[in-house]
Amino acid sequence: MTLDQIAGVRDTTEAMLLQYRVEQFLYREAQLLDGWLWDEWAELFAEDVRYWMPLRKNRLRRQRTADEAPQGIEIALIDDDHTALRTRVDQMKSGQHWAEDPPSRCRHLVTNVRVTPAGGERAGDGADGARSAGLRVRSNFIVYRNRLETEVDIWAGERQDVLRPAGDSFRIAARTILLDQNVVLSKNLSVFF
Repeated sequence: MTLDQIAGVRDTTEAMLLQYRVEQFLYREAQLLDGWLWDEWAELFAEDVRYWMPLRKNRLRRQRTADEAPQGIEIALIDDDHTALRTRVDQMKSGQHWAEDPPSRCRHLVTNVRVTPAGGERAGDGADGARSAGLRVRSNFIVYRNRLETEVDIWAGERQDVLRPAGDSFRIAARTILLDQNVVLSKNLSVFF
């Protein structure tokens, strides 16, 4: 399958522009997170978003291909709709989020951005059937956090997003976050991914 077929675009130039636009959107989102611009970041999400971080499972080698986003009812570290996400954002802004006082210094690195079907196909979020038209975008991330003098956390993983066109940008209609840790080694998950 060619890139044009995957992206649903007519020519290479159009595919490259789409890739560029998606990458710039994700880089801007990372900048908003690192700059603690919570309101602007929250505006990137659709009203029907599912922001989901399922618990990863350790699997045997023969089960390795099944180690994708789990389906059905699963234990999740985070399972937010737009209201819950907005509540967490408001808590970050309130000055009463004790895990973030003093505030963490974070750096979100986004790489390996892959854009798959477009053109009105229905794209799922890898979760419980919530679906919406848009682009499927997979990306890898590393989030570095430093807090106080000696607290350092590094999370690596993959994000599986559904992006909907919104004007000349996008809205995140679904985000599945797959940490490469199945036991969270940090003291908390007070950062966003």
